[in-house]
Amino acid sequence: MKVLLDSCVWGKAAGPLRLLGHDVVWAGDWPRDPGDEEILARAFAEERVLVTLDKDFGELAILRNLRHFGILRLVGFRAGKQAEVCAAVLASHGAELLAGALITAERGRLRVRTPGPSTADELDEGPN
Repeated sequence: MKVLLDSCVWGKAAGPLRLLGHDVVWAGDWPRDPGDEEILARAFAEERVLVTLDKDFGELAILRNLRHFGILRLVGFRAGKQAEVCAAVLASHGAELLAGALITAERGRLRVRTPGPSTADELDEGPN
């Protein structure tokens, strides 16, 4: 799967994801931070799932209806755990992400919002 890690995601998370076969770009490698709208636009143009810690991307997708190939927001995971959680969610919900889902992963909980009229599912168990 093609993935764009936002610069706020630990850069070393890219390595383990690449070892699993994902095509990963980390925004922290770019010469400058282009801002959230441009990051989301680039992820869309390159057909990449955006992985971030920032809730602003969900707001851009929902309130401003900006196009995307799925957004995964990681909440409360230490840097060293981010790749593992990301890999687990990509494996279990990759198709939903590519269809435009917004997923929030927290300890013990995964919230999945699929495209369409206000749909959201909450799972009590998720990546820890």
